Amino acid sequence: MRIGNKTTGVRLRIVLQPGIALGPGKADLLAGISATGSIAAAGRSLGMSYKRAWGLVEEMNRDFRKPLVTTNKGGKSFGGAALTESGERVLSLYRMIEERAEAGSRTEVRALRRLLGDITK
Repeated sequence: MRIGNKTTGVRLRIVLQPGIALGPGKADLLAGISATGSIAAAGRSLGMSYKRAWGLVEEMNRDFRKPLVTTNKGGKSFGGAALTESGERVLSLYRMIEERAEAGSRTEVRALRRLLGDITK
């Protein structure tokens, strides 16, 4: 499972309807929550504030028919977060779309890179 920002290649922001989008930040946050069991830890690994990470989770939970992330209150030793079945499905679908877009645009991305200026000057 990939967590973190890609530095090159295709990065997708899928607008599902006006005002509702799923992009690399939200997908990486979901992957981080799945890997760490913590919204705070997932956010930290992505350079997000705790407030920003929580805000994105609340937004995703509100936007989708079923919540994507579930949380357990209880502090450091008993709290935590996990992806729901819907969260796992949303992340999986996003990654599949991302992989297809990457594969389908490989030639064009290479052509764009060849047009870049020399950054060593």
